[in-house]
Amino acid sequence: MRIVILTGAGISAESGLGTFRDKGGVWSSHDLAEVATPEGFARDPGKVHEFYNTRRRNMLAAEPNAAHFALCLLEEKLKGEVVVVTQNIDDLHERAGSRNVLHMHGEISRALCDWCALKWDAPVRMQPGDRCPGCGRTETRPDVVWFGEVPYHLERIDGLLGAADLFAAIGTSGQVHPAAGFVQVASASGGRTIELNLEPSEITPFFGEVRLGPATEIVPAWVEGLMGSA
Repeated sequence: MRIVILTGAGISAESGLGTFRDKGGVWSSHDLAEVATPEGFARDPGKVHEFYNTRRRNMLAAEPNAAHFALCLLEEKLKGEVVVVTQNIDDLHERAGSRNVLHMHGEISRALCDWCALKWDAPVRMQPGDRCPGCGRTETRPDVVWFGEVPYHLERIDGLLGAADLFAAIGTSGQVHPAAGFVQVASASGGRTIELNLEPSEITPFFGEVRLGPATEIVPAWVEGLMGSA
């Protein structure tokens, strides 16, 4: 069986990492144009660095939860291929043990040089003037995909969706494209689809099956059922 799993902020919320679009989420207290766009970074790199420095500290203080561990178990035990495509910039999937993870929006634990495209492990605190370890220039930034930029791995993800027997979306808002359209790509290719979410999303009607509840409860139960029927 070939399974593609899309994860969003909802899977990490129970680890203490805030969601972005829900009431009280990150974007309710920050202007995304100021901290999550290339233009915002050009205007005030210090402000953007501090925003992501805070996100990085929060990530390092968090721990994977039962939903993350369940997906790792699925990858280890299920006969076939399990790929996690995540919109999250945290490393909780990896710390739970998952190995087959694609970060379509980048990783906050990594740094990127805008000049030479080198990537490296980011320090806990990045700041304007940090030099690239490769070319020595100061065009360094968090390795995250900002609004207006192209997400990573899209060609590979498209191929995975087209070949998937099962597509699952966990903890996603259904508001961010192209990820919001993944369910339709998988369905058009004949794959079964399921949404696991705290509450219905904007794309719930496109799924063949929907399960609602906290990720730490419904994801382990779903994984247990899959392994029992495999």
